[in-house]
Amino acid sequence: MYPLFPQALPPARSTAHSCVYLTSGSARMSIGPDAYTIGPHEALLVRAGQVYSFGPGDVNTGYVCHFHDDFLVSSESRETSMVFSFLHSWGSPVISLGPDNGLFAGQVLGRLRAEYQLHQLRHPELVRAYLLALLHELHRAYATNEPASLSTAAVITNRFKQLLASSLATTHRVSDYADQLHITPNHLSKCVRSVTGKAPARWIEESIVLEAKVLLFQTAWSVGEVALAVGIPDASYFSRLFKKHVGVTPLTFRKRIELS
Repeated sequence: MYPLFPQALPPARSTAHSCVYLTSGSARMSIGPDAYTIGPHEALLVRAGQVYSFGPGDVNTGYVCHFHDDFLVSSESRETSMVFSFLHSWGSPVISLGPDNGLFAGQVLGRLRAEYQLHQLRHPELVRAYLLALLHELHRAYATNEPASLSTAAVITNRFKQLLASSLATTHRVSDYADQLHITPNHLSKCVRSVTGKAPARWIEESIVLEAKVLLFQTAWSVGEVALAVGIPDASYFSRLFKKHVGVTPLTFRKRIELS
């Protein structure tokens, strides 16, 4: 739990959930291949396992809070985390609270930060109570903002994204994803393009490159090892694909991270 910070962060993956909440200014963050901007009284959720990054230059105040599912579950109950299904969905990560509810959320986050700075986790039940109050507030706003029902194309697109996240290292063909969804490749392409503006093949390539960025940043693996990890046995082809999307080779990308 700490105040929002301004420095850039290359693509990274965390096992914890992250919540960015702004009290003033604006913040831009990429989650997967999508970019989002939030302003005052808005929260941005990065679900555990998602890849995120942000650049420098934003002027804002607010909070960033990281937490694990395990911390939400008390010794008396094992059902608490199930209430917050929005932490595990593929819906919009942006939650608008409005001035009144946003003021309350800011107060809770301020109290959470003060408690953690003074006592860390010596009083876990108190910290959990503050965190649960915040999540219930976010959950109510999320449920209010979400549409009552999604179109068939949106449902198929969300399922495609879920499969892509879990199968990226082994599945790179649009037809394979279509088979898993029991539809034709053409129908999958029409649905994904109508909802996102991008073809499934583009999503697959961008996801491969994004995962490679994470590994180049968070590991010391060679380019060949990174290529194998994202399901490409040909390191030369991997380097060409990476440069096509990023503009530089994987080695140059890693060197730029090290210099920054």
